[in-house]
Amino acid sequence: MEVILEGGCLCGAVRYRATGSAIASGICHCRSCQRTASAPTLPYVTLPLAAFEITRGSLADYRSSAPVTRSFCARCGSPLTYRNDKKPDRIDIMTCSLDDPNKAPPTFHVWTDHKPVWDAIADGLPVFAKTKTET
Repeated sequence: MEVILEGGCLCGAVRYRATGSAIASGICHCRSCQRTASAPTLPYVTLPLAAFEITRGSLADYRSSAPVTRSFCARCGSPLTYRNDKKPDRIDIMTCSLDDPNKAPPTFHVWTDHKPVWDAIADGLPVFAKTKTET
């Protein structure tokens, strides 16, 4: 689907825009995303990296594992993007950093074998214990 997504951090220091076709939109339950969000899940939308641009401010990067770079606002700490060296032409944008998160509703759950037992998945979306290999 062709989308125009705009968003940014909590304090407004960083703003971004992405235009293009979404590759995927999911909810991650992995421990790394849980710690990044300080929450049981982290919803994201995947787009071509070429479709993404920073329109105000700049991202601070954190290498959370060998292939993964997470970006956030250095001022307020809002998590904004995820990039994996194994897929250098893609970027994940944190869905809840969008001005309108309803523009990128999730269609699946990944890494559910990491979810807390008290986090019930009841939305009827497909569930993957690890990654969804076709995205």
